[in-house]
Amino acid sequence: MKYPLLLLAAFLLTSLSACAPRYKHPPFKTPASPASPETRTPSDPAELRSLRGWERPYVVFGERYEPMLGDAHIGFVEKGHASWYGKDFHGKKTSNGEIYDMYARTAAHKTLPMGVTVRVTNLNNGKVILARINDRGPFVKGRIIDLSYTLAQELDIVGPGTAPVRVEALGFRETDGSGHVAYRQPRSYSIGSYAIQIGAFTVRENADRLAGEMRARYGSASVEEGWVKGQLFYRVRVGKYTTLESAEGAQLDFERSGYANSFVVAME
Repeated sequence: MKYPLLLLAAFLLTSLSACAPRYKHPPFKTPASPASPETRTPSDPAELRSLRGWERPYVVFGERYEPMLGDAHIGFVEKGHASWYGKDFHGKKTSNGEIYDMYARTAAHKTLPMGVTVRVTNLNNGKVILARINDRGPFVKGRIIDLSYTLAQELDIVGPGTAPVRVEALGFRETDGSGHVAYRQPRSYSIGSYAIQIGAFTVRENADRLAGEMRARYGSASVEEGWVKGQLFYRVRVGKYTTLESAEGAQLDFERSGYANSFVVAME
């Protein structure tokens, strides 16, 4: 794990825990300007006390945080650095009372509502994952989200420990009567640009050759340059997909066609 163990105080906070809370909840202060009923900070101490522990304002290392309520997460986008946490926290309670599983698809955020699904894009390589928020943190300057070990592996963050990312709130995951998964989400969720990276070459001509073949078959393919540890790579990315779900389906098709190391990337 690549960050100070001082984060432990934040992760262990939960109103359901048998241990005493580690967060300091400051006295309520009325906001300077009113907000909508769904997203505002509670307007009196009694209302504040009615919130669950992870919904209340709290202070860590002298800084105050106010978790989002209601639909305040809609349209939320944030850029910063992601980190991850693993076996030192595996099996311990998260902030909402769940047991942390380093192999699950979960993450910690300082203010997003518990249960909200976020899309996290590694800005170094374009890789994308979905994560459900079930914990608070990370409380290290510049870091905006802590990923489970499994998700950090998928984004290539485990080795370096951190990476620049974009975090977008999608909404609350729901399953209908037929078992189909959907999200209560911003309208913009289905609007995006995704491709499948099927290869990376150190020789430009090889990348151009493969991109040409893919362009003839799929109508769209590009070669993107990127530096990795001082080495310039030419990445072949295929297709134009407007939702993460459609891109993930296409990625499986590429795997079955022999491109075992293919993955979804978010395009600017």
